Amino acid sequence: MNCVVEISDVWKKFPMRRDRPGFKEFFLNLPKFVNRNSNSNFWALKGVSFKVKQGECLGIIGKNGAGKSTLLSLILGTIFPTKGDIEVSQKITPLLELGAGFHPDLTARENIIINGVLLGLTKDEVMGRMENIIAFSEIKEFIDMPVRTYSSGMYLRLAFSVAIHTDPKLLLIDEILAVGDEAFQKKSKDALLNLINGGITTIFVSHQMSAVKEICNRAIWLDGGEIRGEGEPERVVEEYLRCPG
Repeated sequence: MNCVVEISDVWKKFPMRRDRPGFKEFFLNLPKFVNRNSNSNFWALKGVSFKVKQGECLGIIGKNGAGKSTLLSLILGTIFPTKGDIEVSQKITPLLELGAGFHPDLTARENIIINGVLLGLTKDEVMGRMENIIAFSEIKEFIDMPVRTYSSGMYLRLAFSVAIHTDPKLLLIDEILAVGDEAFQKKSKDALLNLINGGITTIFVSHQMSAVKEICNRAIWLDGGEIRGEGEPERVVEEYLRCPG
């Protein structure tokens, strides 16, 4: 089976920035400021390696600050690793931030066209799928209103509906299934499972352990920027939940 994503010994550091001290603070704490290492860094990821095969759904779990979002940003290519290599062989459809790319003053219908084209469809293809996108989103009565009037839940419905109707090859999902009412969460999970069963490769970051166990074929537990567990989702989730702190 083909490998879609390959992460090889990836490290990522960010500079530890601190506000410039005031004159009084600097004067009273001069030795500390003189001796402080001005080049201190925070390592968000430390030697992470794994592969994602075609058609696989990989769940990534871990506490806040574990490195999950940094990892997704690296795979998406919005930031670059400090060390190591990342290879991605498929076009990525990201669901990382609700409404990302939506223009607030345009209507949902207009945003569907723009985002559909940005995700690789022609305008005619978007128009041909418009009614299905609107129907799935369940916001038909608001479809010609500016999206700045939308709630976060309505953003979710629109963003998710556009993404799943644009023939995705590699989906990156960050918590998006945890937003919205219970009925839409179930509908979204069912739609995602249909895509996965049809061969769509997915990387799914979530704090929703039940969804990870239900949707994913494999799970990785990130802790302090390192992989602490990897394998069958039920086992990895149970190990994670048993960890104190």
